[in-house]
Amino acid sequence: MKWSRILLLIPFIALLWVPFYNFKEPSFFGFPFFYWYQFLWVPLTSLIIYMVHRRAR
Repeated sequence: MKWSRILLLIPFIALLWVPFYNFKEPSFFGFPFFYWYQFLWVPLTSLIIYMVHRRAR
């Protein structure tokens, strides 16, 4: 059960390290990479939180 909580660190680290995604290209529907990368993590983080919650119950 504790190992599943480590999954919660993935979005934290992925969004905390800004130089990793501080680029304009590749763009997606006109959005620079900087923006759509962050928007992509909203549903991904929700999915990870749901999986950890289900595992902890």
